Amino acid sequence: MAILDGNEDMSSAPSPPSAIVKVLKRLGEIQQHYLDRVTPYTTGRWIFCVLLFAVYLLRVYLLQGWYIVTYALGIYLLNLFISFLTPKIDPASLDDGDEDGPSLPTKANEEFRPFLRRLPEFKFWYSASKAVVIAMVCTCFDALNIPVFWPILVMYFLFLFALTMKRQIKHMIKYRYLPFSHGKTKYKGKEDTGKVVSS
Repeated sequence: MAILDGNEDMSSAPSPPSAIVKVLKRLGEIQQHYLDRVTPYTTGRWIFCVLLFAVYLLRVYLLQGWYIVTYALGIYLLNLFISFLTPKIDPASLDDGDEDGPSLPTKANEEFRPFLRRLPEFKFWYSASKAVVIAMVCTCFDALNIPVFWPILVMYFLFLFALTMKRQIKHMIKYRYLPFSHGKTKYKGKEDTGKVVSS
């Protein structure tokens, strides 16, 4: 064990963060502030994302290129969508005899359990918007404009989409869950009568 003299330098003290680290931290705080402010506006966020995607598609159409980037964006968005539709805990992974873990109700008289997604809606929106912005930035670089016969990519993407959605819909039917709340039965609690119950 080394003993420090008064003359030795205290090099073990942490150095103050550099200016770049401070700027990046401040930009992260600003970004988080605006993300927190737009969180409640679900419809507005998705309108923004769809408009951003439409601008990207218009850019690709007018430039007549970057089909590989568009294909990669489509595959990524499809993966996000599948994660959005999938329950957080996959019922297929639970054993039939295992009652310890949470599961989806399979009978009408079972307790109501809310549908928990693997990918929450906000993270889905944020990841999709980020991906479209990154794809739009990629269209600024000619090196990423790889020549390809785009109808094959479209056909392959449509085939992949149909196959993936067919598998997801079969999974939803088999385990009897619906990932959307529109059209579901809404339960009301007992009304408060205002009576004081004495024990």
